[in-house]
Amino acid sequence: QVQLVESGGGLVQPGGSLRLSCAASGSIFSIYAMGWYRQAPGNERELVAGITSSGSTNYADSVKGRFTISRDNAKNTVYLQMNSLKPEDTAVYYCNADGVVVTTGVLDYWGQGTQVTVSS
Repeated sequence: QVQLVESGGGLVQPGGSLRLSCAASGSIFSIYAMGWYRQAPGNERELVAGITSSGSTNYADSVKGRFTISRDNAKNTVYLQMNSLKPEDTAVYYCNADGVVVTTGVLDYWGQGTQVTVSS
């Protein structure tokens, strides 16, 4: 059984920073891509940033230059450094692991979500 455990969310003032972490645990051989999505009330879930096992990254236009995604393949952990936070960044942030190779095949997994609130 694979689990994704997120941490690092919370309340921060506009202009502040937060760092999210997501660790995948279980009988994992490899993970192709890991990423962060977010969903604000009334909105669809959207991709924030993703990173492959080789280090290729992609970002939503709204976070380019402010957020940085990184990954520790040995620990199956992905990080999201969020700087210059804005009220519109407020959402539940979800970790995703795509192309997870386990004994039963290749599967995708989601974390439980962590709340990020940007407010003064």
